[in-house]
Amino acid sequence: MKECKNKATNIVFVFADQMRAQSTGYGGDPNVRTPNLDKLAGESLNFTRAVSNCPVCTPYRACLLTGQYPLSHGLFMNDLCLPDNGHSLGQKLRSAGYDTAWIGKWHLDGHGRAGYIPPNRRQGFEYWKVLECTHDYQNSHYYEGKNDAVKTWHGYDAYAQTEDAEAYISKIKNDKPFALFLSFGPPHDPYKTAPDDLKAKYPPESLSLRDNVPKHRQHIAKRQLSGYYAHITALDSCMGTLDRALDKAGIRENTIFIFTSDHGDMLESHWHLSSDGRGARKQCPYDESILVPFLLRFPQKYGNRARNITTPIATPDIMPTLLSLCSIPAPDTVEGLDFSPEPASLTVPEREGVLIASYHPFADWRTARGGRPYRGIRTDKYTFVRDRNGPWLLFDNLEDPFQLENKVNQNNLENIQTHLDTELDKILVEQSDAFERPETLRKHWNYNVNDREAVPYH
Repeated sequence: MKECKNKATNIVFVFADQMRAQSTGYGGDPNVRTPNLDKLAGESLNFTRAVSNCPVCTPYRACLLTGQYPLSHGLFMNDLCLPDNGHSLGQKLRSAGYDTAWIGKWHLDGHGRAGYIPPNRRQGFEYWKVLECTHDYQNSHYYEGKNDAVKTWHGYDAYAQTEDAEAYISKIKNDKPFALFLSFGPPHDPYKTAPDDLKAKYPPESLSLRDNVPKHRQHIAKRQLSGYYAHITALDSCMGTLDRALDKAGIRENTIFIFTSDHGDMLESHWHLSSDGRGARKQCPYDESILVPFLLRFPQKYGNRARNITTPIATPDIMPTLLSLCSIPAPDTVEGLDFSPEPASLTVPEREGVLIASYHPFADWRTARGGRPYRGIRTDKYTFVRDRNGPWLLFDNLEDPFQLENKVNQNNLENIQTHLDTELDKILVEQSDAFERPETLRKHWNYNVNDREAVPYH
């Protein structure tokens, strides 16, 4: 192990695509094997109410890099381009003297999913091995640095990307801190492209399901979960590789390590929402869609780090939290809260609930498939959601963890619903959100959509 000379705080931020919070060993899933994530959870703050506020790829990434909510940065659908305002997370880290690196999926460029992304659209990230978006994990392309020639990851891309991250860490010269963002494509469908040896560990007939998967969809859910769990176990092995790389480089104890995801996956839960025989995988206000894993391991100077945090944390909170942990001031444009814990007690700021929203339903959540715009609040205990007709959903998530009983407008919960409705109003006022129709938002931002109600891509 090398002696660490770099006393500044490094960042390794790893996130999956479409990995729901419920699908880990430490999270209680009886099927999946995640020994490295389980170990990480035992060393980390585990935010058990980490919420993807607008649970779909591009909006999450824009919230992550700007610390803003979607109606501020404007990316409330996929395949839009994040403007360069000079205040993104990568730019702030770079201006503070950090080496910045991004490996894997980007999905913030809005100029096609397979094209070269020039440096002026990379939001301050220097080391660059990236493709806008692909889910062809066994034949995955990328661009490196300022070279506009397309390259191909060897084999299963998550493994190859992790090897590249490992090599990046091994070359650190310890004269300045670094921030490495590793953005995986799995476990996003297609599920069948997971490594064959890992799929064999999850025969469909052996898998148990969540209680909210309808009986007539259970055979489909089990088939999907076989590959989904295999993807997750593959990513879990990548976590072990990265942790060993930090140990070998001698920088484990001055590195912030985060594992999370951009949003979840319904995987046939609440399938009855669909009107055309195919359920939505994301964008829905249910916990399978909005809750994501979020493990935050601090340097040893913070002392005993293992603790479950039930206070809800929102996507825009990540940027100011990371900057604060690195003693970097957040820009005035940030709307999220600083959730960096008080060092002695590891307590975090108090908050009752966070926004969940669908501003412009599209693709598998489009109107023809039962999708609808909504605004809601997720607290430690409750989920309350309005659509444009008024109150739509109310769940007591502690008594009803599978959200099977909608208690909206029930007399015995009138006070609770009124309170949550009021809290949601406060959030919407803070964000200047008038809950406008999707077509109004689309016109305001000058976005054109296709028959899937989505921004076209190529």
